[in-house]
Amino acid sequence: MIITTKKPIEKLLSKLKNSESVYLVGCNACATKCQTGGQEQIDFATKEFQNCGIKVCGSFVLETACDARLARRDLCKDSNFINAQSVLVFACGGGVQTVGSLTEKTVFPALDSVFVGTLARLNTYNEYCVLCGECILDKTFGICPISRCAKSLINGPCGGVVDGKCEIDPQKDCAWYLIYQKASKVEGGLSLLKNISPVRSNNKQKKVSNSKEV
Repeated sequence: MIITTKKPIEKLLSKLKNSESVYLVGCNACATKCQTGGQEQIDFATKEFQNCGIKVCGSFVLETACDARLARRDLCKDSNFINAQSVLVFACGGGVQTVGSLTEKTVFPALDSVFVGTLARLNTYNEYCVLCGECILDKTFGICPISRCAKSLINGPCGGVVDGKCEIDPQKDCAWYLIYQKASKVEGGLSLLKNISPVRSNNKQKKVSNSKEV
């Protein structure tokens, strides 16, 4: 899921200072799991803005903010959304742009998108994917060295590994140590690690579609 963090309330207030009314949009998917854009956060933000003299004319928590079909279905018939002077979106960058495509009004992001990760426990996330566009998990036994190695090494560990820990952050396991451990449990796994991966391209995979309409 997309891991997001809240922008400081002071920064949001400065963005909205010239808006007579604002409509709040949340996301019931990733942002809700991150506790940054669910109904609870929308309700809290509503009270904060109103206490600061900013009129919140309406709000809606989309099932998935980055799904244009759902956003259009739930927002485009809402008169409060249509008439709001500005829109504040509590979702990832994809969700912000999806909502932005439905209106000519100014759309502001309420969150910062940080990385793609997994939920370990409440408020603790693992950065397991950086959307590099060239997935090699089939070669590394499901452990990504791009995101989990401090140096993003793709052909084995550096010389700084100590007791399986990363020299950059001794609190973290070396990604290649973990890969080796997993490979050793698979028949023929260690021999597969001898295959050399070519230099990676720094260009991400091109978009599947360049459609201008959402």
